[in-house]
Amino acid sequence: MFAKMKNMFKEKNIAVKAKAFLFGNNVKSGVVIKLIIYMLLSAIGFIYLYPMLYMLANSLKSPSDIINPMVNWIPTKLYFGNYQRAFRVLNYFPILGKSLLVTLVPALLQTAITSVIGYGFARYNFKFKKPLFIIVLLTFIIPPQAYLIPRYVMFFEFRLLENPLAIILPSLFGQGLNSAIFILIFYQFFRMIPRALTEAAEIDGAGPYYIFFRMAVPLSAPAYITSFLFSLVWYWNETYIASLFLGTGYPNLQIGLANFVSQYQQMYESDAIKLNEGIRLSATLLIILPMLIVYFALQRWFVEGIERTGITGE
Repeated sequence: MFAKMKNMFKEKNIAVKAKAFLFGNNVKSGVVIKLIIYMLLSAIGFIYLYPMLYMLANSLKSPSDIINPMVNWIPTKLYFGNYQRAFRVLNYFPILGKSLLVTLVPALLQTAITSVIGYGFARYNFKFKKPLFIIVLLTFIIPPQAYLIPRYVMFFEFRLLENPLAIILPSLFGQGLNSAIFILIFYQFFRMIPRALTEAAEIDGAGPYYIFFRMAVPLSAPAYITSFLFSLVWYWNETYIASLFLGTGYPNLQIGLANFVSQYQQMYESDAIKLNEGIRLSATLLIILPMLIVYFALQRWFVEGIERTGITGE
């Protein structure tokens, strides 16, 4: 009898351990739950990585590999002629410098100006503060297409069309691309700083500029990095405003990609190798490359900034 009860307890103990191993003591510790989570993450990761892997694989194919139905993902040999042609058609490095002027400079100015505006709304009380803050938020809600025509007319009168100042000046006055969301980020972040710190600094004789530059800015480094990266990516990917205000008078890589087919046909009109999928994808990867480099260089600070500011990208 005693042996029978001992066997029953042993079997029950084994069942409990097996259940704990498979499903865990809580939601996250079980093997089954972890397996499901890893499968979901792998599926989501594949969805995001598939286009990049497809572009990379096809951009390294020779013209014979592209038309060969037996060659799918791995080319028979690495072929860099597609990149050479894309470099020439895009006039890559000179146009890259011009593209950085209308993306990097506005992103830096927008980050700096919106931080000052957000700090003012977060730390000071002044007349009409709430109505002004609502107006700032409305600039994000109202689609930019609604006021592009008046802005175009204004830039035409000031002779700013086909000039990088048409992109840089709005960011200098807090009216850059999606500036309101960055003001909101800094407003939220500066409100998290305890007032006891600034009050103690004021008692010690620190002025408002000292408090902002020596206390608020260092404490808000994640917000600055996040805002800068989002601003840089949005300016880099913006083709509608760039084509409207810059046109063909100030070329950049994004506009060059839109006109890539016609430029390639003009440059290689009598060439035996016609425009194919590999050359198109090579040009696309060259356009994406600067943003990938920036992201991998600042990835750690970017993730930290996302966690602390509580926003999601697009």
